[in-house]
Amino acid sequence: MVAQEQFGPMMDVLRALAEPTRLRLVWALSTREYSVSELAELVDAHVAAVSQHLAKLREAGMVDSRRDGTRIFYRAATPHLADLLDQLVVVGGHVSGELDLPRPTASATPITTTAAAAVRRTAASRARPARSRPRAAET
Repeated sequence: MVAQEQFGPMMDVLRALAEPTRLRLVWALSTREYSVSELAELVDAHVAAVSQHLAKLREAGMVDSRRDGTRIFYRAATPHLADLLDQLVVVGGHVSGELDLPRPTASATPITTTAAAAVRRTAASRARPARSRPRAAET
């Protein structure tokens, strides 16, 4: 039998990722380091709101930060975060029916990181928010 306390850290990660803005932040941070203002622009949110989300992600142990003068930069706390996101894309693809991959068996090798990364890139290109552009003056 699995003890409930073994799930504590996993539940913290899942709770943190359950909020769409935090998931988008983690997605971005899994590839490189960003400043808070860059992240705010990426997710189209106020810097203060992004800072609060980053604090929750830091509490969950998912992101690290460093200060450079007056700016704070964030990055994934572990390279395994990208692997987790890859697997979420694969599972999400199965659930939604968008991905037709064979179901793994007990002896089967899990999807390769390369294949998962390709799936993730495809999903990212569809999920990227459109940047707001200034509207052309109506005549």
